[in-house]
Amino acid sequence: QVQLVESGGGLVQAGGSLRLSCAASGRAFSDYAMAWFRQVPGKEREFVASISGIGIVTRYEDSVKGRFTISRDNAKNTVYLQMNSLKPEDTAEYYCAAKYKAPIVLTNYAIDYWGKGTLVTVSS
Repeated sequence: QVQLVESGGGLVQAGGSLRLSCAASGRAFSDYAMAWFRQVPGKEREFVASISGIGIVTRYEDSVKGRFTISRDNAKNTVYLQMNSLKPEDTAEYYCAAKYKAPIVLTNYAIDYWGKGTLVTVSS
């Protein structure tokens, strides 16, 4: 069993930055590909970024490329999402996700564990 706890959300002005963290409990953190998703009310949860188990491979949704950076520290069982040049359309609940023994995560299909989310609000 893995528990994921997100933190770092908040209110920021457009153009600002936030860093989200997701702390994972349990062992073998490097066996999990990790990802960030986001969701606004009335819409489906969408993929934002993903990172492989040892951090070599990353993937990003097109609208965040060049602005967001995903990273992980396996010694701390933590994955991060550095968000720069934030836009009002980035406003959403952001969720951390873990998928066991996957090379990378690109969709929300068969995710093994989800966090409860952290809210990011970007004001114009």
